[in-house]
Amino acid sequence: MASAFATSSSVVGLGSSSLSSPSSRSPRLVSGFIKPPVVARNPFGVARSFGGRFTCFQRDWLRRDLNVIGFGLIGWIAPSSIPVIDGKSLTGLFFESIGAELAHFPSPPALTSQFWLWLITWHLGLFITLTFGQIGFKGRTEDYFQK
Repeated sequence: MASAFATSSSVVGLGSSSLSSPSSRSPRLVSGFIKPPVVARNPFGVARSFGGRFTCFQRDWLRRDLNVIGFGLIGWIAPSSIPVIDGKSLTGLFFESIGAELAHFPSPPALTSQFWLWLITWHLGLFITLTFGQIGFKGRTEDYFQK
Protein backbone atom coordinates (compact mmCIF):
# COMPACT_ATOMS: atom_id res chain seq x y z
CA MET A 1 0.00 0.00 0.00
CA ALA A 2 2.91 2.35 0.68
CA SER A 3 4.18 1.72 -2.80
CA ALA A 4 0.81 2.77 -4.21
CA PHE A 5 1.08 6.16 -2.57
CA ALA A 6 4.69 6.62 -3.63
CA THR A 7 4.05 5.84 -7.28
CA SER A 8 0.88 7.86 -7.56
CA SER A 9 1.33 10.87 -9.78
CA SER A 10 -1.76 12.61 -8.47
CA VAL A 11 0.04 13.84 -5.35
CA VAL A 12 1.12 17.39 -6.09
CA GLY A 13 4.58 18.37 -4.94
CA LEU A 14 6.04 14.89 -4.52
CA GLY A 15 8.13 14.44 -7.62
CA SER A 16 5.72 16.12 -10.00
CA SER A 17 6.44 19.35 -11.79
CA SER A 18 2.94 20.78 -11.55
CA LEU A 19 3.93 23.23 -8.81
CA SER A 20 6.96 24.62 -10.59
CA SER A 21 5.02 25.75 -13.66
CA PRO A 22 1.68 27.43 -13.05
CA SER A 23 -1.11 26.00 -15.12
CA SER A 24 -3.67 28.17 -16.83
CA ARG A 25 -6.37 25.60 -16.19
CA SER A 26 -5.89 25.66 -12.39
CA PRO A 27 -8.73 27.53 -10.67
CA ARG A 28 -7.94 31.00 -9.32
CA LEU A 29 -8.85 31.26 -5.67
CA VAL A 30 -10.56 34.49 -4.70
CA SER A 31 -11.30 35.55 -1.16
CA GLY A 32 -12.74 38.62 0.46
CA PHE A 33 -10.06 38.42 3.15
CA ILE A 34 -7.06 38.37 0.85
CA LYS A 35 -6.52 41.36 -1.39
CA PRO A 36 -5.44 40.73 -4.97
CA PRO A 37 -1.79 41.41 -5.71
CA VAL A 38 -1.05 45.01 -6.62
CA VAL A 39 1.49 45.86 -9.24
CA ALA A 40 4.13 48.12 -7.71
CA ARG A 41 4.73 51.30 -9.64
CA ASN A 42 7.92 53.26 -9.53
CA PRO A 43 7.10 56.74 -8.16
CA PHE A 44 10.11 58.14 -9.96
CA GLY A 45 8.69 56.95 -13.27
CA VAL A 46 6.27 59.88 -13.13
CA ALA A 47 9.24 62.23 -12.92
CA ARG A 48 10.56 60.96 -16.25
CA SER A 49 7.34 61.93 -17.98
CA PHE A 50 7.80 65.53 -16.80
CA GLY A 51 11.39 65.77 -17.89
CA GLY A 52 12.79 64.52 -14.55
CA ARG A 53 11.55 67.52 -12.52
CA PHE A 54 8.57 66.25 -10.55
CA THR A 55 8.19 67.41 -6.95
CA CYS A 56 5.25 67.27 -4.59
CA PHE A 57 6.20 70.50 -2.82
CA GLN A 58 7.68 73.79 -3.86
CA ARG A 59 11.45 73.79 -3.81
CA ASP A 60 11.58 76.54 -1.18
CA TRP A 61 8.68 75.24 0.93
CA LEU A 62 10.11 76.75 4.11
CA ARG A 63 10.56 80.11 2.39
CA ARG A 64 13.42 80.87 4.73
CA ASP A 65 14.21 84.49 5.23
CA LEU A 66 16.99 85.77 7.48
CA ASN A 67 15.01 88.93 8.21
CA VAL A 68 12.43 86.86 10.08
CA ILE A 69 15.12 85.11 12.13
CA GLY A 70 16.90 88.37 12.95
CA PHE A 71 13.83 90.42 13.79
CA GLY A 72 12.22 87.46 15.61
CA LEU A 73 15.28 86.98 17.80
CA ILE A 74 15.43 90.69 18.61
CA GLY A 75 11.65 90.70 19.07
CA TRP A 76 11.96 87.99 21.71
CA ILE A 77 15.16 89.03 23.48
CA ALA A 78 13.94 92.61 24.00
CA PRO A 79 10.73 91.80 25.94
CA SER A 80 12.24 88.82 27.72
CA SER A 81 15.00 91.09 29.04
CA ILE A 82 12.56 93.32 30.93
CA PRO A 83 13.02 92.70 34.69
CA VAL A 84 9.53 91.62 35.78
CA ILE A 85 10.19 88.40 37.76
CA ASP A 86 11.28 89.61 41.23
CA GLY A 87 13.37 92.33 39.61
CA LYS A 88 15.04 89.91 37.18
CA SER A 89 14.38 89.22 33.52
CA LEU A 90 13.55 85.87 31.95
CA THR A 91 16.71 86.02 29.81
CA GLY A 92 18.79 86.90 32.88
CA LEU A 93 17.31 84.05 34.90
CA PHE A 94 17.87 81.61 32.04
CA PHE A 95 21.50 82.63 31.53
CA GLU A 96 22.09 82.67 35.30
CA SER A 97 20.75 79.12 35.59
CA ILE A 98 23.03 78.03 32.73
CA GLY A 99 26.01 79.38 34.68
CA ALA A 100 24.89 77.66 37.86
CA GLU A 101 24.54 74.33 36.05
CA LEU A 102 27.91 74.70 34.33
CA ALA A 103 29.51 75.09 37.77
CA HIS A 104 29.08 71.35 38.31
CA PHE A 105 29.53 70.48 34.62
CA PRO A 106 30.09 66.75 34.35
CA SER A 107 26.89 66.03 36.25
CA PRO A 108 23.60 66.95 34.52
CA PRO A 109 21.02 69.33 35.98
CA ALA A 110 18.62 67.82 38.50
CA LEU A 111 15.02 67.36 37.45
CA THR A 112 13.96 69.77 40.19
CA SER A 113 16.34 72.48 38.97
CA GLN A 114 14.92 75.86 37.95
CA PHE A 115 17.05 75.55 34.80
CA TRP A 116 14.38 73.40 33.10
CA LEU A 117 11.62 75.92 33.77
CA TRP A 118 13.65 78.82 32.36
CA LEU A 119 14.87 76.72 29.41
CA ILE A 120 11.38 75.63 28.34
CA THR A 121 9.78 79.03 28.95
CA TRP A 122 12.49 80.98 27.12
CA HIS A 123 12.59 78.66 24.09
CA LEU A 124 8.82 78.33 23.88
CA GLY A 125 8.55 82.12 23.75
CA LEU A 126 11.30 82.28 21.12
CA PHE A 127 9.64 79.69 18.87
CA ILE A 128 6.23 81.32 19.20
CA THR A 129 7.75 84.69 18.30
CA LEU A 130 9.56 83.20 15.29
CA THR A 131 6.40 81.43 14.11
CA PHE A 132 4.28 84.56 14.31
CA GLY A 133 7.11 86.53 12.72
CA GLN A 134 7.20 84.11 9.78
CA ILE A 135 3.42 84.28 9.39
CA GLY A 136 3.34 88.06 9.63
CA PHE A 137 6.36 88.78 7.44
CA LYS A 138 5.45 86.33 4.67
CA GLY A 139 1.77 87.24 4.91
CA ARG A 140 2.61 90.86 4.35
CA THR A 141 5.03 90.24 1.47
CA GLU A 142 2.56 87.88 -0.27
CA ASP A 143 -0.51 90.10 0.37
CA TYR A 144 -2.44 87.71 2.61
CA PHE A 145 -3.77 90.52 4.76
CA GLN A 146 -5.31 92.73 2.08
CA LYS A 147 -8.89 93.92 2.61
